Amino acid sequence: MAIVTQTPLNPGDSPLVREALSSVVSRETSATQATAQSGESGENGAWPRPSKTRLIAVANQKGGVGKTTTSVNIAAALSMNGQRVLVVDLDPQGNASTALATEHRGDVPDVYQVLVDDLPMAEIVKQVPDMPNLYCAPATIELAGAEIELVSMVAREARLRRALAAFDAIDLDYIVIDCPPSLGLLTVNALVAADEVMIPIQCEYYALEGLGQLLRNVDLIKAHLNPTLRLSTIVLTMYDGRTRLASQVADEVRAHFGDTVLNTVIPRSVRLSEAPSYGQSVMTYDPGSSGAMAYMDAAREIAYRASLV
Repeated sequence: MAIVTQTPLNPGDSPLVREALSSVVSRETSATQATAQSGESGENGAWPRPSKTRLIAVANQKGGVGKTTTSVNIAAALSMNGQRVLVVDLDPQGNASTALATEHRGDVPDVYQVLVDDLPMAEIVKQVPDMPNLYCAPATIELAGAEIELVSMVAREARLRRALAAFDAIDLDYIVIDCPPSLGLLTVNALVAADEVMIPIQCEYYALEGLGQLLRNVDLIKAHLNPTLRLSTIVLTMYDGRTRLASQVADEVRAHFGDTVLNTVIPRSVRLSEAPSYGQSVMTYDPGSSGAMAYMDAAREIAYRASLV
């Protein structure tokens, strides 16, 4: 059984603060025990698989909103519950590759060779260590040059779509594309290849700025390049329940986008930041943490929406 160490109460804390801390510890403990019990149930709790592969681009041109964290942990949670998932790292920083313990330095074949040199996707995809249902197509720093080199190429916006269409080595349920923080050709390639867009939105005021521009780009790509593209999911990230602003941003987003917004919100969590330094998602690094449990709930929502796709 997992053990959660209780947060010590400061003698100077007010009764209200003590009650709040105690309730947090109580929720963490019960949730951790529930996670352990569900893990013991084995494959009986496998989530429903979609009727066809769901291609999801995780995009937002604003940096620091949790795109990579969301991509990696949603993918890991899905794979732990019976889904076969490929993460395509389309960010030259290669953070998703790092979090999935996939080599992406030196002369390792990566998404750059797929987009620019027509290397088959099957030659770069690697299985994530200790996670048999999870795969990663890594990105190296060379991918930064692809923005320039793609400009002169024929059908430059559809290079990734063509590569994924030819990739049939394994029977995948989900392909999650982690986009860079820009609206350049790499992000355009992701949106042309995908059927769905997932937008992580940080629960702060600045996160709402620029969202309109992203949505206009999605509409343009839908009108001219990919008529099947749709905004399917919005994830509220870095939620701090102690601030009124976070609640206001969440309420505003829900009022505007309705059921597109997941019921689950992702809280701020130190564990989410620590996990990549160990080459892991938070799902394996600390499955009892608030961040891991939130992403598990978010992934469950996404999986059960598969029947609507």
